[in-house]
Amino acid sequence: MNREIKIGTRDSQLALWQANKVKGLLEAQGYSTVLVPIKSEGDIDLVTPLYEIGVQGIFTKSLDIALLNGRIDIAVHSLKDVPTQLPKNIIQAAVLERGPVKDLLVYRQDTAFLGQPEYIANIATSSVRRKAQWLRKYPKHQLHNLRGNVNTRLQKLAAENWDGAIFAAAGLERIGVRPATSIELDWMLPAPAQGAVVAVCREDDDFCRQACAPFNDLATALCTRVERDFLRTLMGGCTTPISAYATISNETVHFSGELCSLDGQQLFTITEQLPLQDAGVIGRSAAEKILAQGGDKIVAEIKNAIK
Repeated sequence: MNREIKIGTRDSQLALWQANKVKGLLEAQGYSTVLVPIKSEGDIDLVTPLYEIGVQGIFTKSLDIALLNGRIDIAVHSLKDVPTQLPKNIIQAAVLERGPVKDLLVYRQDTAFLGQPEYIANIATSSVRRKAQWLRKYPKHQLHNLRGNVNTRLQKLAAENWDGAIFAAAGLERIGVRPATSIELDWMLPAPAQGAVVAVCREDDDFCRQACAPFNDLATALCTRVERDFLRTLMGGCTTPISAYATISNETVHFSGELCSLDGQQLFTITEQLPLQDAGVIGRSAAEKILAQGGDKIVAEIKNAIK
């Protein structure tokens, strides 16, 4: 184990937390490691909404290039940020045990406005999925773009005259910044692979593949693969309001998926339960059913809207 493993990561507090988690898992096995922070395009442009940037992998592209160039040996990502089609010669080496999957509303003063139908609340999020789901439940509310890392977004919420902002529970809780003024949005289905961390490496790097294999959580890897199969079949990415969540119990995979129009007015939902041995087909078949029921029209409309 003489070789030092260079771990690439974005330089936000959350990304560094994730990379340090992988670092600790590797070092517990006796490997020598070093972190290599790298800026991503998504971290540099904090103004343009993600749906306008319109590129998949905006948070992973810089790390992919560094990995293929040999500047780093492993890249650590939030799996929900990773395109469903990995770049050529890069493979998934390990998916860590999943953290919290839910979304949270962080509110400024109180949540009384949620029960006031006539009140026009101002809610911030950079996610088209969260925006669409929120508008479906609260069609009168005004949605505002909110970009940046977790800490930046919390600061913007404190500075703006908004009623609240939506965050992933995992991001806030992992770095210990979840405010007391937050509630879990049980009704909001998460993004595919939300709450999961992945380590990727070069396909021909057997050393790193073997180093990461012991902390690959099989249940998380399977469930997130089902969710990402659903996303890929619907041709989705950061610009599409697609939600998916899979769990395993009693040798059965339980899956829920949604495709929503950008304004939240149209919604296709599906739930599936299949034996564990059939997990490989669940995500794709669920997406194909939604497309056949008319979801293909929503996908086409969204593609036209973001051109």
